[in-house]
Amino acid sequence: MRVFVTGSTGFVGANVTRALLDAGFRVRALVRRGADTRNIDDLHIERIEGDLSEIDPLRRGMIDCEAVFHVAALYSLWRSDAEALYRSNVDGTTNILDAAAAAGVRRVVYTSSVAALGVPRRGEVGDERLETTAADLVSEYKKSKYLAEHVALKRASLGQDIVIVNPSTPIGPFDIKPTPTGEIVLRFLNGKMPAYVDTGMNIVDVEDVARGHVLALERGRSGERYILGNRNVTLKQLLHMLSGVTGIKAPGTRVPHILPLAVAYIDEGVLSRLGKRPGVSIYAVKMSQKAMYYDSSKAIRELGLPQSPIEGALEKAVRWFRQNGYVK
Repeated sequence: MRVFVTGSTGFVGANVTRALLDAGFRVRALVRRGADTRNIDDLHIERIEGDLSEIDPLRRGMIDCEAVFHVAALYSLWRSDAEALYRSNVDGTTNILDAAAAAGVRRVVYTSSVAALGVPRRGEVGDERLETTAADLVSEYKKSKYLAEHVALKRASLGQDIVIVNPSTPIGPFDIKPTPTGEIVLRFLNGKMPAYVDTGMNIVDVEDVARGHVLALERGRSGERYILGNRNVTLKQLLHMLSGVTGIKAPGTRVPHILPLAVAYIDEGVLSRLGKRPGVSIYAVKMSQKAMYYDSSKAIRELGLPQSPIEGALEKAVRWFRQNGYVK
């Protein structure tokens, strides 16, 4: 079976592409002009040059493909990137679904995010039944993923075969940018994390997320959402797991959220006006004020989502960062 993949050069997409090849699929990948292709340079795949705004090339690229994996998305927590986020994540998803329908693609697996589900109330764990509104979400990124997911849900309700997967916080190899969680690992490895804040997240091995995409194609139900996650941990617990993996001492000082928030307002408010990229995002700090815990029982039960040990995912991430020159 030939499948069409967007986002193959990114963190999740590179792992999804490898999982598809391991499962015996032939992969045709959409690659943006000028994209960093180090994540796929060693893979035997067919490349199609283009982007999410070009509907006709998308449609032609999908012809004779049985399925589409729409993994590509713009991730940014900078307020200045709002327009680009909606253009890529909402308009781009609309274009992909239009092209898939026009090309006669049998099924689309759309990569959403737990960000689109909203944040559970304090002391609760969220699942696929969690409901929110765009207005309730912190950051334009989360709002754009929420709106894009609802485009997919609407199309599914009208008969297009679309399965939605919502990864939580993946950890592992090929985190080329890196992601915010990868940045935590890197700051820890480079001795740049003297303290931590009180927050929590759901961590999952990115290779399990990739396998979950393949399982969604094979076993998922159209119009359904599946959280691809594993273990809920506090940031303090995550840092202690990293300490166990690396032998580096975990920070023991917890700081109140008001301190990094003040830094973010100064940093983003001043540097952005000078045309420079600030170091701390206001949205990132605000998001850390609430624990984002989720339940993946539905994906485990219906898809057979693997639940590999988180320590193993951290070991793979640390090894990859070290081997690729990210650690000083």
